[in-house]
Amino acid sequence: MPELDPVPASLTTPDTVKTTAGTFVFADGMPTPETAAAVYGRLDRLHAVEAYRAGLPAVSLWAMRRALLAAGVADGDVLVFSELMDCRSLFLTADADTVGFLTFLDLGEGPVVVDVPPDCLTVADDMWFRWVTDLGVPGPDRGEGGRYLFAGPGYRGPLPEGGMFVHRVRTNRVWLLGRCFPEGDDPAPAARRIREQLKITPYTPGGYGTSVGSALLGRAALAPPASPRTPRFVEGSGLAINTVAPVDASFFTLLDEAVQAEPATALDPQAAAPIAAIGIVKDRPFAPDGYWQDVLEDAAATANAYVRAVAMRPRAAEGFDLYPGTGSHWTSPLSGGRGGFRTAQPTAIRGGLVPPPDHGVEHLNARSSFFYLATGVTPAVSVDLPGVGSQHLGATVDSTGLALEGDRTYRLILPPAVPAERFWSVTLYDSQTRSMLATDQRFPRAGSRPCPTPAAVPDKDGSVSLWFDPVLPDGVPEGNWVQTAPGRNWFAILRLYGPLPAFFDRSWRPGEIELQAPATA
Repeated sequence: MPELDPVPASLTTPDTVKTTAGTFVFADGMPTPETAAAVYGRLDRLHAVEAYRAGLPAVSLWAMRRALLAAGVADGDVLVFSELMDCRSLFLTADADTVGFLTFLDLGEGPVVVDVPPDCLTVADDMWFRWVTDLGVPGPDRGEGGRYLFAGPGYRGPLPEGGMFVHRVRTNRVWLLGRCFPEGDDPAPAARRIREQLKITPYTPGGYGTSVGSALLGRAALAPPASPRTPRFVEGSGLAINTVAPVDASFFTLLDEAVQAEPATALDPQAAAPIAAIGIVKDRPFAPDGYWQDVLEDAAATANAYVRAVAMRPRAAEGFDLYPGTGSHWTSPLSGGRGGFRTAQPTAIRGGLVPPPDHGVEHLNARSSFFYLATGVTPAVSVDLPGVGSQHLGATVDSTGLALEGDRTYRLILPPAVPAERFWSVTLYDSQTRSMLATDQRFPRAGSRPCPTPAAVPDKDGSVSLWFDPVLPDGVPEGNWVQTAPGRNWFAILRLYGPLPAFFDRSWRPGEIELQAPATA
């Protein structure tokens, strides 16, 4: 028998393998029954954690829909915040600066046509929080008002030749979120424009958008144009509802509901794989036994810890830092949503954008962080163009890296000439719910515009000092104070509406949130 070359050590598995996951035993490479059982237990938990992260977008949106249905807002109804959103309801990092509206459209009975009012920022996402299109200012109508058609995955009929912007959607429902700006300190004109001009109409094949010539050529039957319909509006201002996804094992129950509500093709294969591995599959019952209940409870706690850490304390390697190397704790919490969670982002130039190279890499932590903190996926989020859209700067810790506590006093100084063409605001959020901080102060924000709170008063040098404290500090104007709640930690988001070049070239930088020494007797 010829002498064989020795097997390289890099190819062999020792009889005993010690890892952070446990100690595994093999007999010349063959796992013992105990080791195999331990490995499968570990894999089940890993898959459940992956399923949590993969399913987070769908569960977030499904939780929102369930909350609206419970509040009497059916699909096709429009929840509108005529007097702005306040801290009574739980919405992920919502703002109190704009007149918002949102709706879920059911495409199961056929396409739906939406007429959007002018001068609004609106996004359409499918039920897995994938971007479908922008409407309004960032959309193809560019804020002039436009007509959009959404067709679901099961629709096979004719579509219009023109006259509206047509979009195929991979899910049976589509979610619309819109924001319109108050005029001065009055949100009423924006709310009135939404109620009067937003239309939601079932599409009539062969109606508006279909030419007579097409019908004569047999491409479509002619039908009379449908009259645009005014939807049922439900007032959201002052409404107390919870739209935030759970972080315990009930998360997976909602994930199963979201999966069952859509065609199997709605899931991306890479997302569907770990979800199926824990027993959530389209048209199959999801009934976890005692073993799987333990697995799912552990996975929910583990995954929540993972995504919360990334969202609340992002490390420098994540690339969220806005001012790297300066010691600043301000980050860009929504950066991932604008580029499909790719590692590269567009570069702004005069008059346009330079598309980044596509390395085919999705930034997993940016994806988790975004969906843990926010809603509404669009490339227009924090678009890098001066004067366009808005920019979001987040601070989850004080100047020393410590958590922001609700029973202490902090000050934030914004240097002169805050680079915001429209206006700027700072809003506080509850660290647990990631929703507006609930206090006696209905709108937990301060800003340059006198709506919905008094405008912040600049200091003599043009800078603005903002104070965060359970009570109004002596000598501080009311518009420069945001109330905090003892026992509740918080974080802040600074929004720049119509950001100016000084933000993009980083020549302007906000101060840090500084803990103030308690007053001495």
